[in-house]
Amino acid sequence: MITGELKNKVDKIWEIFWTGGITNPLSVIEQFTYLIFIKALDDKQNDLEQNASILGIEPKKIFNDDQQDLRWKNFKQKGANEMYEIVSKKVFPFIKKLDNNKESAFSKYMGDAIFMIPTPQMLEKLVTNIDTLPMEGRDAKGDLYEYLLSKIASSGTNGQFRTPRHIIKMMVELMKPTPTDIIVDPAAGTAGFLVAAGEYLQRNNEDLFTVQELKNHYNQTMFYGFDMDRTMLRIGAMNMMLHGVERPNIMYRDSLSEQNKDEEKYTLVLANPPFKGSLDYESVSVDLLKVTKTKKTELLFLALMLRILKKGGRCATIVPDGVLFGSSKAHKAIRKEIVENHHLHAIISMPSGVFKPYAGVSTAIMIFTKTGAGGTDKVWFYDMKADGFSLDDKRQPVDENDIPDIIIRYHNLENEKDRKRTEKSFFVSKDEIVKNDYDLSINRYKEIEYEEVEYEAPKVIIQRIKELEHQILDGLNDIERMV
Repeated sequence: MITGELKNKVDKIWEIFWTGGITNPLSVIEQFTYLIFIKALDDKQNDLEQNASILGIEPKKIFNDDQQDLRWKNFKQKGANEMYEIVSKKVFPFIKKLDNNKESAFSKYMGDAIFMIPTPQMLEKLVTNIDTLPMEGRDAKGDLYEYLLSKIASSGTNGQFRTPRHIIKMMVELMKPTPTDIIVDPAAGTAGFLVAAGEYLQRNNEDLFTVQELKNHYNQTMFYGFDMDRTMLRIGAMNMMLHGVERPNIMYRDSLSEQNKDEEKYTLVLANPPFKGSLDYESVSVDLLKVTKTKKTELLFLALMLRILKKGGRCATIVPDGVLFGSSKAHKAIRKEIVENHHLHAIISMPSGVFKPYAGVSTAIMIFTKTGAGGTDKVWFYDMKADGFSLDDKRQPVDENDIPDIIIRYHNLENEKDRKRTEKSFFVSKDEIVKNDYDLSINRYKEIEYEEVEYEAPKVIIQRIKELEHQILDGLNDIERMV
């Protein structure tokens, strides 16, 4: 977690961008990230040189002998104008061509990156301030980047807002990724789900980086994220790399189109795909339309998740409430497909304030396993009322928080079978869901317990009102005598 002092330093750097004329939050994050990356390269070269010196061997070189002026520790000593010449004309082109692997996410999306810092004086201020940021270790860089990304939400521009980190972490804790999983987010944005999955794996698997096969899988073939916004792809790729994933598979792709040929490729989907989008039939993959003929993106993404998962693969995705009870043929078709042909485990209904201040839509988390042979016997429902933050536009921290309870209960479902429909969580049988036309809305099954309130008899209440009126009149008479 980023500390108060570091937070203040980052805010100061953000202000330098703002006052220097770079006000688009995504542009700020991009330019900020480039400078952090340039500094991290020099730090890495320093580590390589120190380790090589101890071992008495030649260090691996990121910068060759002719490129020493491109190192952070060297150009930061220069005057503003000379520094600007070096960074804009030498260092920036250098990092754009750094990765020899033309197919890597870094190479693809750095190709059209632009150095936007307008003046030598602004660059000098930024370099001086970034130089004071403590960025040793994988966690420090990751925390710093998370804080930068949070600025997108707080700024509220570009129509792009992120899934709250605590909701992402809850979904990851529910799914418990394993070191052999192949994880995908078909609408990745800043790659928040993939980063959280990586952090979970690091915390819970001591041999993740000691077993070479697992290490290679983690760095090269575990994480896949797709998006159609190249700025978000750059930010997503940087996010993954700064969190220690060397070669994340962050790619430009319209996941719902014919362009996406993935089928039975992944073992875990973590996603919050876009809602309320509407596409032309011509632009949607025919395979998806066979499952649910619709133009609605939220339904098409569910069909996509079923297609791209391997059998036995798992999915946790956020859906708008309408997916759970919508009465159109397409709505019923996708719900029936999941309930009848796969194993639907849980529906976690979230309060409508979770995405505030940018959206007040009611949502739920749907968790299922692709089986192709059914398996749904009963479905676990949870009625989340609080997520640790106020549900108004301010989203201030509060004590009420159902998330720890949800995680504990989901991983101990054998203890849930006797829960009543009046409680926060309970099971509903598949038969009952089928009878209700595959309605998966919690309100269809939850029972509300009304408490009887006894009021005093009307005559007693009237007598009390009369007594109060007498007291008022007496008071007024006293005041009248005094004046």
